Amino acid sequence: MRYGSSPGQAGSEGVGGRRRGVLAAFALAGCGALLAAGCAPQGTPDSGPGGSPPGTATTGAGSPGPSGRPSASPEATGPPAKGAVTVTGEVAKGLESPWGVAPLPGGDLLVASRDKGTISRVAAGSGAVTPIGEVPGVAPGGEGGLLGLALSPTFASDRLVYVYFTTESDNRIARLRYDEQRPAGQQLGAPDTVFRGIPKGLIHNGGRIAFGPDKMLYAGTGETGDTGLAQDKDSLGGKILRMTPDGDPVHGNPEADSVVYSYGHRNVQGLAWDKDKRLWAAEFGQNTWDELNLIEPGANYGWPEAEGKAGKPGFKDPVAVWKTDEASPSGIAWAEGSIWMAGLKGKRLWRIPLAGTEPVAEPEAFLAGEYGRLRTVVPLGGDRMLLVTSETDGRGSPEAGDDRILTLTVR
Repeated sequence: MRYGSSPGQAGSEGVGGRRRGVLAAFALAGCGALLAAGCAPQGTPDSGPGGSPPGTATTGAGSPGPSGRPSASPEATGPPAKGAVTVTGEVAKGLESPWGVAPLPGGDLLVASRDKGTISRVAAGSGAVTPIGEVPGVAPGGEGGLLGLALSPTFASDRLVYVYFTTESDNRIARLRYDEQRPAGQQLGAPDTVFRGIPKGLIHNGGRIAFGPDKMLYAGTGETGDTGLAQDKDSLGGKILRMTPDGDPVHGNPEADSVVYSYGHRNVQGLAWDKDKRLWAAEFGQNTWDELNLIEPGANYGWPEAEGKAGKPGFKDPVAVWKTDEASPSGIAWAEGSIWMAGLKGKRLWRIPLAGTEPVAEPEAFLAGEYGRLRTVVPLGGDRMLLVTSETDGRGSPEAGDDRILTLTVR
């Protein structure tokens, strides 16, 4: 089994040392403008609350390409087969177990600490880190703790911050009001739980949350090591969930009274939408294949009956796969025609160039071993992104200055 029972063991997120280069300079000038660009939601909302999900994924009829991957259809266009990544600066350093990140209007960041259960504000210009408050009830342990972070679609008026976190009994989603007028460290209001009862464990707690182009809240969950939960439609484990901002099932979900959007997942860690509002998700495999999946409502992604491109009837195969020591994928983002995927055990940033729903080339790796374990990727608009390292989570080899948030230019 690839998962372990404690942070120090070789679990889904992997363990290993690294060789890392150090930035020559911080290059923070202009960083505020870069971050501000990330405050616009990905895609244009196509409906209000209660509306249909974003565009339904359709797969082209391309012929198999390298490694059995389908090649792009002649009508499809996509980015170049070869990309590039440039690390342009360092927004912050000295962070402890950073996980979720949310850009604020104006360019600053909110960053969640998985193990401390706190949220801090990072100043875009100086990199100064200021605690804004603690999320009550967080029970860190193993792969659990304070995980995903997202701002309300109407944050400018309601100032609500959504969090996904592990408690003593479950994983849940709550929202807290952020009041910047209160003293530092006391700026979060009491949590309002909008959804509870997601299974918890030392491993496979999922945790990524994001508001989609439809302004609905999506959450990736894990099966906690109990593999049967992934195929159990009555369980919330091993699923992607879709709900209203208040935590209710959405009209247009596969089942009207359920928040379950897709199932058969092992441990969903990354969610992102492309320019056509298709949902993509990254998840851990077990011993053989990690996956990037194109998510369709009601589809079954196979776990534990299938891992990787099994080709079994009734299961949806991934669009791209990796050997588990090359990826252990966490956060993903869409930018410049590609999905960008952070690797934990793989300690590299993967680029998957897409023409519609099909890869135009083999996945391409960048920054291999240079910054250690990579946790979260945040698009800032155009060719700019943030990359968050994860060396202080109990499975890395932290060096002075870890963990960091880096700015990238990509193509």
